[in-house]
Amino acid sequence: MSQARVYRRSAALLRLCLIMCVTLLSNSAAEGNLNLNWYRKPNIVLILTDDLDVSMGGMIPLNKTRKLIGEAGITFTNTFVASPLCCPSRASILTGKYPHNHHVINNTLEGNCSSEAWQKTQEPETFPAILQKYGYYQTFFAGKYLNEYGNKQAGGVEHVPPGWDYWFALERNSKYYNYTLSVNGKAQRHGQNYSEDYLTDVLANVSIDFLQYKSNYRPFFMMVSTPAPHSPWTAAPQYEGQFTKVKAPRDPNFNVHGKDKHWLVRQAKTPMANSSVEYLDNAYRRRWRTLLSVDDLVEKVVKKLEVRGELENTYIIFTSDNGYHTGQFSMPLDKRQLYEFDIRVPLLVRGPDIKPNQTSSLLVANIDLGPTIVDMAGWDVNKTKMDGMSFLPIMTGKANSSTWRSDFLVEYEGEGHNVSDPACPILGPGVSECFPDCVCEDSYNNTYACVRTVSPAANLQYCEFDDNEVFVEVYNLTADPFQLTNIAKTIDQEVLEKMNHRLMMLQSCSGQSCRTPGVYDSRFKFDPRLMFGSLSPHISRLRQTLK
Repeated sequence: MSQARVYRRSAALLRLCLIMCVTLLSNSAAEGNLNLNWYRKPNIVLILTDDLDVSMGGMIPLNKTRKLIGEAGITFTNTFVASPLCCPSRASILTGKYPHNHHVINNTLEGNCSSEAWQKTQEPETFPAILQKYGYYQTFFAGKYLNEYGNKQAGGVEHVPPGWDYWFALERNSKYYNYTLSVNGKAQRHGQNYSEDYLTDVLANVSIDFLQYKSNYRPFFMMVSTPAPHSPWTAAPQYEGQFTKVKAPRDPNFNVHGKDKHWLVRQAKTPMANSSVEYLDNAYRRRWRTLLSVDDLVEKVVKKLEVRGELENTYIIFTSDNGYHTGQFSMPLDKRQLYEFDIRVPLLVRGPDIKPNQTSSLLVANIDLGPTIVDMAGWDVNKTKMDGMSFLPIMTGKANSSTWRSDFLVEYEGEGHNVSDPACPILGPGVSECFPDCVCEDSYNNTYACVRTVSPAANLQYCEFDDNEVFVEVYNLTADPFQLTNIAKTIDQEVLEKMNHRLMMLQSCSGQSCRTPGVYDSRFKFDPRLMFGSLSPHISRLRQTLK
């Protein structure tokens, strides 16, 4: 490494140390009177990946992560997201709320992603703000926050959300090189030199620095949000030659026509062109390669905690903001769909009082992360406005299927352009994320809400679309785990009525009412048109434009 690069690295580390020292000095008086109850509180680490699936083998490359977190604690096999898109999902993680309550509907500023409205109404109620204000936690963030974070129309990188003592946030969406970080509100620009700029490694290094120089007299919360395995899938140089023979899984729903599904899925070309299959296989390999650096990050954090004698009193949570698909139902590459591959994510946790080598099949959602973390910190979830539930009792053996939820809500509002996509003019306006062979991954009426049910008696998914026909999709995942057959037209009418009723209840829930089991009224008549319109939280400008 050149002398100039060594100097820049040393200067960056010195700035980090100075920031921490100033904060520590400002808190010294309070720490002098510290109650031992604060001192004994557990530390908490949340490692959040970007677009990491679990249904398509996304966890396979993460050997160290599975050993150091999963085998040392608990692995949840039925973990889902409230929305299969980055910004709405991350908003649900931070607030513990469904999208209809935090009102972030897509990855744009107009969709409330890191907008001034979000900053004013939701950021003060996030779980880091609660930890800092009521739990006396020192809080640290590094990595991708929300897709539009740093937008000059919403405060730029100078905006540091409430609740964070140390802030190292990526401007905008995931990158690996040539990006800008907000370092406590000041722009830090990075280039394309691996040893200085590869973002996953930068996040690992700054996290280790925080663990080294933080206060030892206060518990800490650390959130590390990696770019991997999000596109552009840029691997570290030492991993570029890995997985050369790996291909995307050829499961039964790979490269088959999505019959009986929403028109957006039906429009996919089946079979896919050979060029499309080659492209997605290559993307699949590249995604795996980026995860090897995430695996290294996890190992570094765990070892640092161990060396410092803090590992046994630290919860470590590993998860993702949404899943991903690679060729399922001939949809090449993306998320945004209601199926298992897009809404199901990994969740591994280790920590105090969590026995090793556990597996739980109970239904957990990403809206539960915030409630669980504040519960870990000793704060009453009922004092918050969160919709989710703490799954800490599951991990410590104090909850079972008789006391836990059996369903939850998935919401997504589709995005589309009011002009035809040049890659797919035949479909007209209202589509987006189109591939050159005229397969579009999203549209403005790819807007749906689903009830996902997981219980000993049922493994079902019920979805309604907000489109002209109010299209309905229903899947029995016990008999049809790959969701090949939509049984909406053959399932018993009474079951449809109950699921429709439960869907409307969940879409109108808030706070504690989201945690109650469904109560079905046998007099209720099935009418999916009652759902959207009156209960939809948002009517997009685009939809108004297209009418």
